[in-house]
Amino acid sequence: MTRYKVQSHRALFDEMKAVARGERPASADAAMPSVESAEVLLRLLTRENRELLRMIRDQKPESVADLARMSHRAQSNLLRTLNKLEAFGLIEMRASGSRRMPVSKVKRLSVKIDPFSYNDRLEIA
Repeated sequence: MTRYKVQSHRALFDEMKAVARGERPASADAAMPSVESAEVLLRLLTRENRELLRMIRDQKPESVADLARMSHRAQSNLLRTLNKLEAFGLIEMRASGSRRMPVSKVKRLSVKIDPFSYNDRLEIA
């Protein structure tokens, strides 16, 4: 399971500076990947992108071109979306000869939101 810390860029920068100056020790979750907000993930999981994830999982396209045909999306547009999905760890782009093949990496997502602060957590299984 991959966990992401939700932290603004400013808060991350301030934390890194304080640690570098020796004002405080690095937090236990300092090495955890972070995103600026849970909203970033939620904006990525549009109906169309969730349909893409389903196609990748169920139909197992052998290339980006195959997925473009299945989804009726332009390959250039699709590649941008796939890069974002890969950056979040939702898919993996595997080399298959000269092709790149999208492969689903996720079975479940959990978003834990603290309504009183920005201490949210994303868990990807």
